[in-house]
Amino acid sequence: MSEQSADTSAAPIFNPFSPDFLRDPYPAFQQLRATAPLHKTDMGFWVASRYDDVTLILRDKRFGKGYVERTEKTHGPDIWQQPAYASMRNWMLIKDPPDHGRLRGLVARAFAPRRLTALRPRIQQLVDESLDKLDDRLDGKSEMEFIRDFAHPLPVHVICDMLGIPEDERQQFFEGSRIAGRLIDPTPMTPDELAEINEGNLQQAAYFRSLFARRRENLGDDITSELLQAADDGNKLSEEELVANVILLFGAGHETTVNLLGNGMLALLTYPEEWEKLKADPSLVPGAVEEMLRFDSSVQMTGRTAMQDVEINGVTIPQGDAVLSLLGAANRDPDEFENPEDFKVDREGVRPTSFGGGIHHCLGAPLARIEAEIALTTLMKRLPNLHLANKDGPDWSLMFTLRGLKGLPVAW
Repeated sequence: MSEQSADTSAAPIFNPFSPDFLRDPYPAFQQLRATAPLHKTDMGFWVASRYDDVTLILRDKRFGKGYVERTEKTHGPDIWQQPAYASMRNWMLIKDPPDHGRLRGLVARAFAPRRLTALRPRIQQLVDESLDKLDDRLDGKSEMEFIRDFAHPLPVHVICDMLGIPEDERQQFFEGSRIAGRLIDPTPMTPDELAEINEGNLQQAAYFRSLFARRRENLGDDITSELLQAADDGNKLSEEELVANVILLFGAGHETTVNLLGNGMLALLTYPEEWEKLKADPSLVPGAVEEMLRFDSSVQMTGRTAMQDVEINGVTIPQGDAVLSLLGAANRDPDEFENPEDFKVDREGVRPTSFGGGIHHCLGAPLARIEAEIALTTLMKRLPNLHLANKDGPDWSLMFTLRGLKGLPVAW
């Protein structure tokens, strides 16, 4: 038997539902990597926590999503009667080939490099406008709630632009846009939370059907128009798939970026010497964004299912078993990153697992990097004396899959 024991009695307790774990999972990740980096938990699924194992699982075609089977095993077949889950069943994010390739291929053109490059001036404009609203406070000591006032509005506006949502119709998306992340989280939902998510899903579906009708009359240069043309011209996309995947694009297009900005700024201001280093050499910004992704990943885990028996370093994962790949643990693997618990904006050769891998590698990764680079560069110039204002420590949203802050008070 290899050191990656499949004996659950040898494995440390792994409880992704513990509030203490959700506030700071990294000590548990360290223990997992050291004592049972690949093991089956008493909850019935496998956990992978080392960089090499995680990247293999993400890229190996012997692993698929197996979403429908895993979801029914957890929640029962009646789960599809819930509107949000019925919609999610059509997401390309959880599809296996060939449906995954069909859906992803239709969306991928919207994230072509030329299109993302063309977005840079608009992203800069949005960043500047957010900070312009603080102008009456810039002359003296002041503060803002970084998530509410900056990190959240930016990516919401960007994805609304890309989807062709008129500016005077965006308020509903700002008010309810941080709810859907609960849908992909393993932590139990209350009936009230599920009801709120279902209602939000139905409202978004109704809005997008209305937008589709208007766009069919007047196609524009946006993702929605492109997907409508694909659906109407070639019957490659059903109406249900169209609605579900536009909802997915909205959620995936902003929520992880909010967390990237929030988690990254928390790290930078917790290590003020790194903030000073970055201000002294702005050429470090692209690498600093990679380090932000590595150090405290917005996405902490992703699930796969073994489509056949798979052996990894002497441990066999049977066909049909679910595997959680712990991205946050892999990103702090000392076999891959020197002194991984340290945050270093000039760290070289950073290849975080934060955007997944293989056929499900995040389509929006280049866009998230552009938004973070522009935001970081502008904040350094306009608010160079930025520092943390919360003396009580960070206030985390207690979710496992998507790690982010409820709020981040900062001052200057």
